[in-house]
Parts: sequence; structure tokens; C-alpha cells
Amino acid sequence: MARRARRQPVRSYRVGGAVRDELLGLEPGDRDYVVVGATPEIMLASGFTPVGRDFPVFLHPETREEYALARTERKAGRGYRGFEFFATPEVTLEDDLARRDLTINAMARDEDGRLIDPWGGAADLARRLLRHVSPAFAEDPLRVLRVARFAARFGFRVAPATMRLMREIVGSGELETLAHERVWQELARGLAEPHPSRMLAVLERCGALAVLLPELDRGAAAARALARTLDRAAQHALPLAARYAILVRPFGSDPRHAPRSARARVRHVETISARLRVPAECRDAARSLARWQDVLADPAAATPATLLDLFHAVDALRRPARLDIVASASREITATSRGERGARAAGALAGALAAVRAVDAAAIARGVGAGTGGGAAADRAEGNRSAAIAAALRKARLAALRRWRIHEAGRGRVTRGRRARA
Repeated sequence: MARRARRQPVRSYRVGGAVRDELLGLEPGDRDYVVVGATPEIMLASGFTPVGRDFPVFLHPETREEYALARTERKAGRGYRGFEFFATPEVTLEDDLARRDLTINAMARDEDGRLIDPWGGAADLARRLLRHVSPAFAEDPLRVLRVARFAARFGFRVAPATMRLMREIVGSGELETLAHERVWQELARGLAEPHPSRMLAVLERCGALAVLLPELDRGAAAARALARTLDRAAQHALPLAARYAILVRPFGSDPRHAPRSARARVRHVETISARLRVPAECRDAARSLARWQDVLADPAAATPATLLDLFHAVDALRRPARLDIVASASREITATSRGERGARAAGALAGALAAVRAVDAAAIARGVGAGTGGGAAADRAEGNRSAAIAAALRKARLAALRRWRIHEAGRGRVTRGRRARA
């Protein structure tokens, strides 16, 4: 007769990223705990609140930190959702840690602060190495993106054996089972890390980039330019929307891979944004950078009418932060290829926008007479008045931009030989 596993005393352990970050000397984020020897009934009787949908997770009654019952898992289908979880009082801490992705995430501390490290995570931290815990790593395709994201965060190298498993995942076709929202979630987190180029490098090495973002396969020179620009954007703490716009902007130096027309560039980025289902702010920033990249890079060469069209297109008069996002992205792209011209371009855009916003729209509206009477004739008159106000306002704003150009030319910021006609 088979022996039944012996039930363990109830104990809790701090696990995962908080332990890892503490060993790295970083400020730990959310603290997660694993509880062994317990049942859902024990947790409820102790005042914990259940929150887990797929497996038992509870909130501490006072700290509101997450406590999960120790569990094991078994692959039961395709994709990252194709798992069955088992949480019983007999599951040990080591069993729970064994199901985790990387050794650096498979460490724990007990209630006395003692480190429990059955898979050598501390040594891998010292070696700056991302290494899988077990061959079960290959069962979850989402781990390909997680490893790439950790490479972007810590700058660690990927162990050769782990890279082989990642290539196996890509070759199996399981990467295609990932929900687009999960792909975007991991990509966004990687873009927000200190070295987003390392995420792309890991994805390229294992073949995942060609599956998830085939549009980025534009040759070695373009890849290097993109890597430099993304890392500069991270260094300067650009927001996610700006980093995403840089990521999907056609970067290729080869004309066969870099759409030249604004319409083709917009189609290019909208295809990616729709597939990844990115947030509206990121989608709009990518579209604006693709559409207006020539003007953003060299506003001094644009006509006042073109500059005003740009401001209206990005809604900069009401929400100037939207122009800041695409201007900052353009600045990093231009600075990579053209020295400090990018910073000058951003300053010129800010000055031009300030000139336009200084126009008193209310005064112009008051200067256009209001219609009288009622009925259809009054409606037509009001429509004509609205059109007249819009025309007068545009005229005044264009005049403000011309005055701004003259002022900038006098200060030597816009050379007369390059001034564009209105």
C-alpha cells in the first residue's frame, strides 16, 4: 500500500521577486507569500480574504499582502493557460519553488529570515545569469517574454540551456497561443525597463521577435539604430507611449524596408498597434510620430500651415503633453542620427506652440458678429458664424507663427535661407 504524504505544519514564506530584489540591494516591490500545510478553510478561519480565481490566493487581514497556498502544476493543454494546479497541505515549499520560471525567482525566506534557495538562485544573481529551474520551463510560452523582460531590467545574460528551451518554445508554435494582451503587457513592461534593447536582443536570438514583431526585422543596421534610440529614451525617462512610438516607427536604412510616404508609415504602425491591442495613448503617439516625423525632426523647414496642422492633429492646443510625447520620441531618433539637432527641434516646436496658444481665441470669437432671429435662417447664420470664427482663428494663428519665425530668425535659431513660405 502506498504511503500517504504527511501533512506539514502551517508555515508561511516570503517568496519570489521581493527576495530576489532584496539580495540585489534593490527596494522590493510587492511582497508575496506562500503558505504550506494549510487549506482554504484554515485560511478563511484565520481571517484571510480569498481573491484567487484559478488557484487559492488570499489577502492578509491586516497587511492586505497576498498569501498563496503552496501548489504544483501539470501541463494539460496548449498555451500559457493550459495548466492544472494542485494545492494541498502536502505540497512542500520546494515543490512550489520548483514550478517557477528562473532560479533567481525561486528563492524564499522563512519567518526567521533564513534564505531557502534549493535551485542556486543566489549564485546566479552573483553571476548575473538568467537560468531556468527545470525542463518544465518549456511548457509555458509566456516565459520567453518574461526572460527577455528580466534581461532588460537587470542586464543579465541568458544561460545557453535556457536559450535552447526558449528556441524550442518558439519552434513548437506555442508562442502563437499567447493572447495579444499578454504579449503587449510583457512588451510594455520590458520597454519600461532601463535597457529595453536587451529585451529585443533576447527575443531576436531565440526567434521570438520574428514571430511577435516581424515588422522589426529590418537588418542589422536598423536594429542597432533602434537599440541605441530605445536605450537613450530609457536613459532620459521617456514615457511608455514615446518608447512604443520609437519601437514601431519604420527605422530601416534600406529603402525596401522603410516606408517613405506618411500614409505608408501610418499603415505600418497601425497594423502593429491593432494586432497588439495597445492602449490608445501608445497607438496615437505611434501614429503621430509616423505621420509627422519629418516635421518633428525639422520644424524650421515646415510652413506655418504645416506646423498648425500638426498641432491640431495631435490636439496640442488642448493637451500639449501629447506633443511633448511625440517630440521627445523624435528628439531621441534625431539625436541618434544627427547630433544635437533633435534638442533644437524640440525647442522650436515648443516655441511655435506657445506662439499659437497665445492667440486670444475668445477675443476673435467676439469680433465675429452673432446672428439674429430664429428658425432655419438663424441656424444657417450660426453655422456661417462658426465657420467665420474658425477661419479668423486660423488666420490669426498663422500670423502668430510667421511672427514667431521672424523673431527666431533674428535670434539666429532659424536661418533665413531655410525659412519656408506660408
